Amino acid sequence: FDKGSQQLQQAFDHKILRHIDNSAGIEHFPGRQLDMCRLGLGLYGINSRNNQTIHTVSALKTTILQLREVPAGDSIGYSRRTILERDSLIAAIPIGYADGLNRRLGNRRGYCLVNGQRAPYVGNICMDVCMIDVTGIDCHEGDTVEIFGPQLPVTVLSDLLETIPYEVMTGISTRVRRVYYQD
Repeated sequence: FDKGSQQLQQAFDHKILRHIDNSAGIEHFPGRQLDMCRLGLGLYGINSRNNQTIHTVSALKTTILQLREVPAGDSIGYSRRTILERDSLIAAIPIGYADGLNRRLGNRRGYCLVNGQRAPYVGNICMDVCMIDVTGIDCHEGDTVEIFGPQLPVTVLSDLLETIPYEVMTGISTRVRRVYYQD
């Protein structure tokens, strides 16, 4: 690469910028950084070599819209995919697949956090809303729900979905409001 790119640079009067390092290369091959680097997953605070969190730089949060007591035996969501085994407290939260919440997390395959406690997704993830089981969690309408963030690393979701954290984070749609903080 070095030899070929130098020959290419010599063939033109203007500078041709070279880059070969991605996030993993920046850390492991500093001598190959050349003119630029492509910081991808590292920009999101994830080590691209092992999917471990370097530093939590983003969070996806929402709030509880509604709480309903639902008796055992009732179904939750479209196509009645989840049948409750016990009397349950179900919360509706305003996030769905149109926001980037993957439908494969529904029907108890994934969970979010309510007041630091696991709340599994019940029923199918809908376009604009989904339901979570908050039975036994002290919570109220308006409480914050962490989809991923400081207490629930995005890598937990990516592992459940058998994908990479980058796909989860870049899949969050533009209709989700972004709030930026600067230290």
